[in-house]
Amino acid sequence: MAVVAARQLEDERSVAVGTGLPLVAAMLAQKTHAPNLVIFFEAGGIAPQLPILPISVGDSRTIHRALCTTTLIDIMDTMRRGYIDYAFLGGAQIDMYGNLNSTMIGNDYDFPKVRFPGSGGANDFGSLAWETMIIMDRHSPRRFVKKIDFITTPGYLYGPGAREEEGLSEGTGPSKVITDLCLMDFDPKSKRMRLIATHPGISIDDVIKATEFELLINNEVRTTIPPTDEDLRLLHETIDPHGFVFKK
Repeated sequence: MAVVAARQLEDERSVAVGTGLPLVAAMLAQKTHAPNLVIFFEAGGIAPQLPILPISVGDSRTIHRALCTTTLIDIMDTMRRGYIDYAFLGGAQIDMYGNLNSTMIGNDYDFPKVRFPGSGGANDFGSLAWETMIIMDRHSPRRFVKKIDFITTPGYLYGPGAREEEGLSEGTGPSKVITDLCLMDFDPKSKRMRLIATHPGISIDDVIKATEFELLINNEVRTTIPPTDEDLRLLHETIDPHGFVFKK
């Protein structure tokens, strides 16, 4: 998942990331095909030279030899001005339009079945960045649902034109979804999630069975390229030597 996510990031672009797999992917992209990728952290670090994986957006490593150290307000302002290309997010639930829930499970906000950490900067990231990349580490019908219990972060809301109707900038929205089964994008007309590649050993039917809503299938579904030996070396020895994400 980290490798497939890294390959979606282009050189000389900018990305706002949180901790965990999104940051691993951004660091791997920098160390392979995108050395000029500029990383923004919600807490204020801009373009640091990351020695190893930070454990949070407030970790001092997020400002190590950074181009700038500022505040959350400046990061959100920079994103609103259109200077940040990608945001990398995850969540507990997602629907066919890429709306994300990281707030609660249940139908009563005051008395939920499960309470999650909430938005943090996720709503801002998904609302303001040009593209939102989404990583969901467990692809299952409980997570890929017909209707999410709470919209923490807007995807394409209820279909084509919905983001613009709600005041968000034209041309923004989720672009890719990476899971433990596959890689998906969004159909440009319907704005619905679409399967474009499966991981080695995973069938199209496996993905369909793990998705509660009706998933669009691309005309040609390819197979993602497995990590190289160098990818694995960088992930385990350089990026995450202490095993914060990849447990020892």
